[in-house]
Amino acid sequence: MAEQPNLSKEREELPLSKAAQFLLEECRMVLPGIQALFGFQLTVVFQPAFSEKLSAAQQHLHLAAIGLLALSIALVMSPAAYHRQTDPLEVTAHFIRVATRLLIASMGPLAISLCIDFYLVGQVIYSGLLIPILATALFAIIVLLWFVIPRVHALKWLIAGRQ
Repeated sequence: MAEQPNLSKEREELPLSKAAQFLLEECRMVLPGIQALFGFQLTVVFQPAFSEKLSAAQQHLHLAAIGLLALSIALVMSPAAYHRQTDPLEVTAHFIRVATRLLIASMGPLAISLCIDFYLVGQVIYSGLLIPILATALFAIIVLLWFVIPRVHALKWLIAGRQ
């Protein structure tokens, strides 16, 4: 049987300053994609095809997607605003926890907004039963990649660290 690697030796504790730097860089990585999607969501409303091809219910659904994406943007940008206003000259473990929670919280509304937009675009192109199924599958894949796999991995590290 193959020998299991010692996972505890594959981890490195970061100083708070480095953890904050990584966290804020992660927020900066997510933000441009969200902003691009937000721009698309806003401009599409002013196109003639928006009212021609989408029913009133679908237009309301699009508004909900815009609202969710705006919430996601607010959550992603909050760590920087929080840090500037609370402890601009120091980094605390509390800031890391709050900022991490805000970034993770932003991913839920983002996932829902992406899937709503996928559904609406799909309905314009191909209005069949396949589109809701694909939108649901996309949501499941996003949840798996963004929430389930990281938690399983974190649990594995936690268990390995206690042995």
